[in-house]
Amino acid sequence: MNQQQRLQHFLGTFPQQEPVLLEKELIYTESYCLEKLLLDLNQQEPVPAYFAYPYGNQPVPFVLFNHSHGGDFTSGKEELRSSSSYLQPESFLEALIEDGYAVGAIDMWGFGEREQGESALFKKFSLYGQTLWGQRIYDNQQFLSYILSRTEVDSHQIATIGMSMGGLMSWWLAAVDERIALVVDLAAQVDYQTLIDENRLDKHGYYYYVPGVLTAFSTADIQKMIAPRPRLSLVGQSDPLCPIAGVEKINQELQAYYSSLGQPEHWQAKIFKGAHEETKEMRRTWRAFLNRHLDSIDSR
Repeated sequence: MNQQQRLQHFLGTFPQQEPVLLEKELIYTESYCLEKLLLDLNQQEPVPAYFAYPYGNQPVPFVLFNHSHGGDFTSGKEELRSSSSYLQPESFLEALIEDGYAVGAIDMWGFGEREQGESALFKKFSLYGQTLWGQRIYDNQQFLSYILSRTEVDSHQIATIGMSMGGLMSWWLAAVDERIALVVDLAAQVDYQTLIDENRLDKHGYYYYVPGVLTAFSTADIQKMIAPRPRLSLVGQSDPLCPIAGVEKINQELQAYYSSLGQPEHWQAKIFKGAHEETKEMRRTWRAFLNRHLDSIDSR
């Protein structure tokens, strides 16, 4: 059993199925194409999604956007198009299309058109020996499987990005799924043990706590599964959800690990002024990182 399989054991078991497109609606077709999709990803409930791509030379790199939590269960995938108060005003959709990428996002369990009580979902999955976090990861993996069937997308140039819960999803997703070639996470460098040591466990929702995971993995152990793929992690120095002691501990471990693999430049961690937010400097930094590293990945 490899590391990904061991970690998957804690996240739960999932159906073996191919994603199925149920509905597709074109909702914008001027300077780029935006589709609203309805997909069968999990044999439990349909999953609404957005998929957008620029016109012109195809296939193009794809960025899987993971929406944040923020206690707002009504937004979900709409954050891709309309941003949030703690994100920059220009939406991720506008920025990524402008840079020449295709982009997509789903409503994760409990959000947007799938809005229902997060507590009830957590309890329901627990009764069946599953985890809500694992179910959310699985849906994103299945969405990626669908996206890789699209001719508009270069299957070797796949990135994922998100803020807060979306950032956590980005690096967890890359840890368990090697199809992700590049990772950017914002306000999401959270070390489990530091949360315990500093009495900050309640800074994060219960959805994020995977029973038993610390018996086999540290947070850095999970993130090492991403290496040597390029990764950029951005946090605010006053972010109460990302204790700086944990950020620095993981940074030291990953710096050493990426160096041991001969790719020290593929790990970048930056701390900015600010709290739990995406600043202008963060926006410039991640766009430059994507443009430098994703476009240089061999599309074979």
